[in-house]
Amino acid sequence: MPTIVLFTKIKAAKKIVFDLSRSIELHKISTESTNEKAIAGRTTGLIKLNETVTWRAKHLGVYQNFTSKVTGCKEGEFFADKMVAGAFDSFTHEHYFSHQNNTTTLVDVLYYTSPLGFLGKLVDFLFLEKYMTNFLKLRNRTIKNYAETGEWRNILTYN
Repeated sequence: MPTIVLFTKIKAAKKIVFDLSRSIELHKISTESTNEKAIAGRTTGLIKLNETVTWRAKHLGVYQNFTSKVTGCKEGEFFADKMVAGAFDSFTHEHYFSHQNNTTTLVDVLYYTSPLGFLGKLVDFLFLEKYMTNFLKLRNRTIKNYAETGEWRNILTYN
């Protein structure tokens, strides 16, 4: 089971980074290259505990649907989502947030199991783990850019 761990330092308030990480709109922006669309469940706004979202996207040349559910959440500190339907045998993405010296650290931990046994493991080794790592890095660069430049105001609304 591949495990990907990423640390992203972001010079912004933890609440902004936490909310951008849960934002359906921000996810769409960060995945323009795969043409991701939220087609069921929560399709706008901030996903919350026990909510699902179904994404339709083109990955590796094939359109796929992927449904995840937020299975754990502690406001501003942590949330986790787990695949409930999709191409993987299993897929869990944990997001952790800490703040020190005007910098929020976003830690992503992604665990997944590819289908097809040995063939799936070979695909992981040859390219899928790198593909998934780059996918998360692009998402985190987008979160960082929106949080640090103030563009977050175009996505998040606080009263």
